[in-house]
Amino acid sequence: MKIITNIKLFLIPLLGYALISCQAAEEDNITDVIVYGGTSGAITAAIQAKKMGKSVILVSPDIHLGGLSSGGLGWTDTGKKEVIGGLAREFYQKVYDKYQADGAWKWENQSEFGNRGQGTPAIDGEFRTMWIFEPHIAEEVFDEWVEEMGIELYREEWLDRKSGVTIEDGRITSIRTLSGKEFKGKMFIDATYEGDLMAAAGVSYHVGREANSVYDEEWNGIQTGVFHHRHHFKVLDYPIDPYWTPGDPSSGLIPKISAEDPGVKGAGDNKIQAYCFRTCMSNHPDNQVPFPRPDNYDSTQYELLVRIFDAGWREWFDKFDMIPNRKTDTNNHGPFSSDNIGMNYEYPEASYERRKEIIKEHEDYQKGLLYFVANDPRVPKEIQDEFQKWGLAKDEFTDNGNWPHQIYVREARRMIGKYVMTENELLQKKPTPESIGMGSYTIDSHNIQRFVDENGQVQNEGDIGVGLPGPYEIAYGSIVPKKEEITNLLVPVAVSASHIAFGSIRMEPVFMILGESAATAAAMALEKGISVQDLPYEDLKTQLLKNGQVLTIADQIQ
Repeated sequence: MKIITNIKLFLIPLLGYALISCQAAEEDNITDVIVYGGTSGAITAAIQAKKMGKSVILVSPDIHLGGLSSGGLGWTDTGKKEVIGGLAREFYQKVYDKYQADGAWKWENQSEFGNRGQGTPAIDGEFRTMWIFEPHIAEEVFDEWVEEMGIELYREEWLDRKSGVTIEDGRITSIRTLSGKEFKGKMFIDATYEGDLMAAAGVSYHVGREANSVYDEEWNGIQTGVFHHRHHFKVLDYPIDPYWTPGDPSSGLIPKISAEDPGVKGAGDNKIQAYCFRTCMSNHPDNQVPFPRPDNYDSTQYELLVRIFDAGWREWFDKFDMIPNRKTDTNNHGPFSSDNIGMNYEYPEASYERRKEIIKEHEDYQKGLLYFVANDPRVPKEIQDEFQKWGLAKDEFTDNGNWPHQIYVREARRMIGKYVMTENELLQKKPTPESIGMGSYTIDSHNIQRFVDENGQVQNEGDIGVGLPGPYEIAYGSIVPKKEEITNLLVPVAVSASHIAFGSIRMEPVFMILGESAATAAAMALEKGISVQDLPYEDLKTQLLKNGQVLTIADQIQ
C-alpha cells in the first residue's frame, strides 16, 4: 500500500502538469486575428495586425491577392489624396518604387507617360506615390508585402457558409472552409466584398436600395428621371425604340431591356449597382491578343448598341483610361457598355456555384461586346477601325486568358452595424462620430436597371453622381456589428452604410484605410480583453494617428 500511495503522490502533479500543458498547447493553436478575404482591405488588415505584434492568418478565397486593386482597377478612384494615409498610402508608395526599377517601362518610355498618377512633393514629402498602375504591378506589391511581413497565408480557401462558423457566447471561435481546414481565432475580420463571414455569423445586413425615408436621404432609393452622368439615353440625338419591330410591343423587347416597371421614385428595392470587369487593353502591337469570341457568342445581344450608334453616339473610347506601358483600365461609359445592367441581383446572396454562373454570364457578355465592336459590320467604321488597333494586354492575367480574375463587385451585402453611414454624414448635414479614416470620392452609383419608360422608349436608371462639400469622416461604428450580435468581428469592406453612402465609401483606398483601422481595433480590444464595441475611442484614435491615419481635415497630409 505504501508503494501505491507514493505512486499516486507522484502521478498527481504530473497529471496536473500534463493538463496545463494541453491547455497551453490548445491556446497556442488559437490565432489572435483571423482575416477572411483577399481584397486590398484584407491585406492591410493582416499587415497591421502583424505590425501590432499579433499572430495573424490571412484566409483568402481568391488565388490572386488584391481584389480590384490588382484585378484591373489601376486608375485609382482617389478623391482627395491628402486624406489617404497609413498603409494605404504606403501601398501607393510601393507602387511608385516599382516604376523606378529597371525594366518597369517595357512598352513605353517613362517620359512619354510623364507624371500622370503621381502625387506631388507638397503632398508626399519625402515619399512619392503612384496612383495609376498596371494590374501585375499591384499584385507584386501585395504578394511581396505579405511575404515580407511573414504572414501565414492560405489561398483559395472558401468559407463554409452553411455550417463553417462556430459561435460561443456571442463570439466567433473558429471558421471552417470547404476544404475542411479549421481556423481558431480570438478576433475575426471579414474583408470580403460580399460580406460572407459577416452573414454566416448572423450579423444584420441589407441588400439593395433603402427607401429615402429610412435614413432621411435624397439620393437613395429608385431614381427615375434623374440623369447625372452620360450613361443614359438622353445623351442621344433621338430616343431609342425597345422593340424588335419599332413601335410594335408584340414583337418583343430586344435583349438587355427589362419588361418590369422600374418602381416609384424614392422607394427601396432589392436591386444593386451593375457589375463589370475592368479590362486591361493594349494598343502596342507586340503586347496584345485579339479580343476573343465567346463560345456562345450571339450578335443579337448587342442590337441595342447598334441603335445607339445609329443615333449618333461616338463616345466608345471615353473611358479608356491610360495606365503605364500603353495599357488601359477600361471602365463602363455611355448608355450601353461594359456594365451588364440588371444581371447581378442574385449575386450577393447566391451560392458559390450560382455566383460562378453569374460571373461567367458577365464575362461572356463583356467579351462578346468587345468582339462585336471589333468585328461586326454594323459598327461605325471610324470606331471599328480605331478599335481594331487594340487587344487584351498579353502580359496581364496570363493564367486567365488575359482576362481579369476579379469581377467588379460594386456592392453586395452591407452590414447594419452599430452605426450606419448615410448621405447625411457624407454631405456634412450630420456630424460623424468616432472617425477611423476619411473618404472623399463623389457619391457615385452606376446604373441599376434598364427599362421601357412611360413614352415607350429605352431608359437607364440608378446612375447617380453627387459632389461633396469636402472629405468626410467614417465612423468606427460602421465597421462594428451590434454588440448583441457578435463581439469579436470587424467588417471593413461590406461596411454599415446606406446604398448611396456606400457609393462613395466603396473605393479601394478607403477599403485599405478601413482594413488597417479594423486590425488596429481588433488588436487593442484583444489586449484589453474587451469586445470591439467597448474599445475606448480615444485610445483607438491615439493609435490610429500614430499609425499615420488621417481622421479629420486637420490631419491631412501636407
